[in-house]
Amino acid sequence: MSVESPDDFDALFRNIVACRQDPLKFVLFAFPWGEGELKDSPGPRDWQRDILNQIGLRLKAGESPARAIRIAVASGHGVGKSALVAWLILWALSTRIDTKVVVTANTGIQLATKTWPELLTWHRRSINADWWTATATALASVEPGHERTWRADAIPWSETNTEAFAGLHNQHRRILLVFDEASAIDDRIWDVAEGALTDESAEILWTVFGNYTRNTGRFHETFGVQKHRWLTRQIDSRLVEGINKTQIQEWVDDYGEDSDFVRVRVRGVAPRSGTTQFISSESIAQASKRLPLYSPYEPLIVGVDVARFGEDESVIQVRRGRDARTVPAVRFQGIDTMQLVGHITSVISSLGGRVDALFVDETGVGGGVIDRLRQLGLQPIGVNNGGSADCPIDGVMVANKGAECWARMREWLNTGGSIADDADLTTQLEGRQYGFNAHNEIVLESKKDMKKRGLASPDRADALALTMAYPVALGGGSGFASTAKLVHDYDPLEALRSDA
Repeated sequence: MSVESPDDFDALFRNIVACRQDPLKFVLFAFPWGEGELKDSPGPRDWQRDILNQIGLRLKAGESPARAIRIAVASGHGVGKSALVAWLILWALSTRIDTKVVVTANTGIQLATKTWPELLTWHRRSINADWWTATATALASVEPGHERTWRADAIPWSETNTEAFAGLHNQHRRILLVFDEASAIDDRIWDVAEGALTDESAEILWTVFGNYTRNTGRFHETFGVQKHRWLTRQIDSRLVEGINKTQIQEWVDDYGEDSDFVRVRVRGVAPRSGTTQFISSESIAQASKRLPLYSPYEPLIVGVDVARFGEDESVIQVRRGRDARTVPAVRFQGIDTMQLVGHITSVISSLGGRVDALFVDETGVGGGVIDRLRQLGLQPIGVNNGGSADCPIDGVMVANKGAECWARMREWLNTGGSIADDADLTTQLEGRQYGFNAHNEIVLESKKDMKKRGLASPDRADALALTMAYPVALGGGSGFASTAKLVHDYDPLEALRSDA
């Protein structure tokens, strides 16, 4: 919303500068509440108002520049933390010249697809939007000579490259440091970022937000041994206005009030287990770098995840023993079941016309794929992810077959499995969370809930997990018949079978 004359600009400038120590006043002034896109929004929610007001009170009380204002918020799902992050950034930039803002998140995907787009949405709505040039990674002042000194930057973190957070200084000005989904940000990044607090002449605000996904680490400490240094809030989604309470009650009914899933996703408190991330990032990273090892005596297995929606992928994954890399996964979007069947038979043909097991997700439209494969003389094995699990994994009970497959995949990754160095596969493996039901069985986060968090359906990861559905012996043992022979001249894995 731009001004039309110098007088308009002067009035706007005075009104915004008057909010220098009052972020709540700025938020109420800067956005068109009750109009247009915000016609159903009277303003910030109560918990958001509280945080904004607390920051203002500390600034007005003359908080010593040598002591940063530190805010930590752990919340359930859907409470509006991304909006609050955006408001704080826009307030910090707008109300003090040459403010520096650095924003990071648990993953580059979260930063690029959730945190930053939310900022750009609120920037577009703001009354002083034309003060800033917006890009996919920065919001910079249009004032000549201030492009590099008055700005906000989105900076992905890396545990092997922490330098980006080492030089955050802004003497006699303002620094705002924002961690989104902070529970999963490596402690080394926290340690380096804390170096910014040595800038004694700067006004420093450090805000950290997120679901409480780990009961260890620096985010956890802000609610424990370091609580005396932080203003902390733990927001229960059920107590926030404008939240889908029906969905939340379904989670409570399905997982239990004191389950880790509800503790993290609803109550905003720490999980009882170490983390709600089902497969560790370290395990995934090692598997993506590991050279594939296999034996000619290990069965050749194909897993097929069948897409149910247009934006999802149908994925065909090949695995032999600990090697799920040598034969690249094949992925398709927007194809029907008969087209997918054609691609499955092509993959099997390229493998010499025979595999030791073909596992296909039979839920939803997968049943039609299985029927057609059988008509063609193949012998696919249907896997019902929602069905009963067959056995515990190393004594760990799982709620259904899908959780069993993922638990076997986790064990496989931890014991030498090799996967493609594929960013989407990594994100899908990392992104899935879990909890426990009333029977203390592991329950995986649903695809629907993953999408609500801005993640893609874990189709590539599911296809890999399907290759773990049942034990398979070379030649189709363990009671499962081998797939029917398809004639093909070239067998890229012939050497692997030559001694079989």
